Amino acid sequence: MRDFHTPGRSVTITRNAMCATSHPLAAQTAIAILQDGGNAVDAAVGAAVLLGFCEPQMTGLGGDMFALIKPAGGGEMIGMNASGRAPAALSAEALRGEGLTTLKGHVASVTVPGAVDGFCRLIADHGALPLDKVLAPAIAHADAGVPVAPRVAADWAEAAGRLQGRAIDHFTDAGAPLPMAASFRAPGQAEVLRRIARDGRDGFYTGEVAADMVDSLNALGGVHTLDDFAAARADYVTPVSAPYRGATLTELPPNGQGVTAILLTQILAQFDLASMDPNGADRAHLEIEATKLAYDARNRFVGDADTTTRADYMTSPETAKALAALIDPTRAMADPALLSEQVHRDTIYITVVDADGMAVSMIYSIFSTFGSGLASDRFGILFHDRGAGFNLTPGHANEAQGGKRPMHTIIPAMLTLPSGDLMPFGVMGGPYQACGHARFVSNVVDYGMDPQAAIDGPRCFPDPELGGVRIERSYPETVKAELEAMGHRLVDMPLPIGGAQAILIDREKGVLIGGSDPRKDGLAIGY
Repeated sequence: MRDFHTPGRSVTITRNAMCATSHPLAAQTAIAILQDGGNAVDAAVGAAVLLGFCEPQMTGLGGDMFALIKPAGGGEMIGMNASGRAPAALSAEALRGEGLTTLKGHVASVTVPGAVDGFCRLIADHGALPLDKVLAPAIAHADAGVPVAPRVAADWAEAAGRLQGRAIDHFTDAGAPLPMAASFRAPGQAEVLRRIARDGRDGFYTGEVAADMVDSLNALGGVHTLDDFAAARADYVTPVSAPYRGATLTELPPNGQGVTAILLTQILAQFDLASMDPNGADRAHLEIEATKLAYDARNRFVGDADTTTRADYMTSPETAKALAALIDPTRAMADPALLSEQVHRDTIYITVVDADGMAVSMIYSIFSTFGSGLASDRFGILFHDRGAGFNLTPGHANEAQGGKRPMHTIIPAMLTLPSGDLMPFGVMGGPYQACGHARFVSNVVDYGMDPQAAIDGPRCFPDPELGGVRIERSYPETVKAELEAMGHRLVDMPLPIGGAQAILIDREKGVLIGGSDPRKDGLAIGY
């Protein structure tokens, strides 16, 4: 039980159904869809699409989506990979010839958006309502406008400078970021949704909408074609699972980094975390070091499913034990790649549970804040920059090439507790997500925290781009001093790390127990 003398929020407890996500309007919409005869898939899709207008800096129709579904009445979990592929004409050799070492900031980072095809397939295969009814709330809000929430306004102010060209017209007020309580309208995207509601995925991937996206990208130097968009398809995939101290963590396979979260939990399982202060320096140090090693492995081996040949290696207990042995419990490692060489030789989230017990864990993203910063001319579809997940290393599993999917950071998850109770959950925050999954799982399993407490706790993350450890202000100064004494270079950030949501299906009590991250504007609600 939380300390009611200090600021915080309680878990949400309901008996029938629940949604936890990062914006109140989206959570409310999910519940309305459920009460109107929809199931958890309908609610998740309807609310997720709306989040593209509630949090346009985080997600939208130009992005990708992954989902895990636990059917009502039991049965195997269903995985969906709705991430897009690079245009067929993309060539790593040509990009290297331009002098590029990364796709970041380049139009080549725009892969074909995959989310819309995934949404349409989920509704057709697993939904209870017609697509037009599921999309109706998002269309209405896109036309009328959504008031900008506090965290969204902070993100907008920090990242509006990423917007370029026509994106400035569609996503700013004459070049200025939208402030809190201003209304964000997207009439062009509302029209796109009306076409999807009428024609299904073809309303997006063919015809005028596809032509608008292709022409806009070509004008910026992209090699995208109408055939690339017409060929976009989401895929059902088999989830991967691994134990953690009697619980089971379920993730999606590559091209996502779910296997990284599994490897990270397996490394942490080699240490007695439960004996440590959950918010202390010893635990934070182990998490930082394990994250360095797990992410180094990810960067070596994870890419498109067709070229990732060592996914089993990433989930192997032997790999985790060998990497855990490299960790000095008192000192930060200087270079995880050098240290682990001998071993390796051989971002929104929404979760919904309906009254029948169907559970959905879904994540839908444009990657960087405001994605690529580029938008289509006519309809204002903001393009993601998922291709920045590729590298340009010849022969690498994740080398940029036409028709491939890049390594993805967004990962939905489900945790099955030792009791057998199921908890769909997810953590936002770009590269942080695998680290965030491991921390959430450890908070629940090692420390017995409820979903809200497991989300609320302080976070840190070793970010190679910053050359140090991102750390939240909620860590005590004494803990920061101990980490610095161990050799960690700490970097304070203007905004907190990521966000998270979770719903525990407590079968014994017959209730749903939900939590939503105070780092975002959302909540968990139900009935």
